[in-house]
Amino acid sequence: MKFASFLHQNTQGWGAVEGAAIRDLRGVAPSLRAALAAGSVPRTLAEAAEAPLLPLSGLTLLPPVPDAGRIFCIGLNYAAHREETGRKPTDHPVIFVRFAASVVGQNQPLLLPRESTNFDFEGELAVVIGKAGRRIPESGALKHVAGYACFMDGSIRDWQSHTHQYTPGKNFDQSGAFGPWLVSADEIGDPNAGLKLETRLNDQVMQTTTTDHMIFPVPVLINYISAFTQLESGDVIATGTPGGVGFKRKPPVFMCAGDRVEVEIDRVGLLQNPVQADD
Repeated sequence: MKFASFLHQNTQGWGAVEGAAIRDLRGVAPSLRAALAAGSVPRTLAEAAEAPLLPLSGLTLLPPVPDAGRIFCIGLNYAAHREETGRKPTDHPVIFVRFAASVVGQNQPLLLPRESTNFDFEGELAVVIGKAGRRIPESGALKHVAGYACFMDGSIRDWQSHTHQYTPGKNFDQSGAFGPWLVSADEIGDPNAGLKLETRLNDQVMQTTTTDHMIFPVPVLINYISAFTQLESGDVIATGTPGGVGFKRKPPVFMCAGDRVEVEIDRVGLLQNPVQADD
């Protein structure tokens, strides 16, 4: 199943995607995050059949979990990206965090900030936690996953390199994207079984890989993160980007106002966003 969060008549909701419509599940729980925490997410469309049906054309899609408590981002998790940055291999994942306010949903504008022109693209697979847990063993890690989505980890490169800390360059408001929906874990199975990931800028392919090339697969990431903090329902793990990022190209390629960026992952979806100046 696919689940999306949306705005309808200036009110936030969520539901199950059914063709060109969404079953409005606000009667089940106020949000997808709340439904995940309560274990009340429908497992089949039949379970949601009594819910009102809203046309997708009349909705604004939000990030699947717009109120995510934590967004953990993994750096340098594909060898091609690590090599293009000149970084040495590490024994443990590189982790930084994004705030929920830094990401938008499907077709919503990414903002090129006034402070920089170094706006880079990074297509990634996002993991959404369904079942909370601490010190989760790798062998059971995927049982804690609610589903998967596309993620665009937009990076303001000069601000990212002001210091060795990533936080400023990764958290400009509306600089990243997440969506268009959450695909339930049962539809994907093993997320590292070679799902094709592709990032396109104005229809030109900039990044392409398959998820079996992750240095630290999803179960390893869940095990590592849950060792230092309890993973909660609705937490997000953006699993890292492959090679081909803009700032390592010769000459560099950065996103500009008027551009359109897409992240597409097999069986997960197609996330599309325009870029506009932050006026």
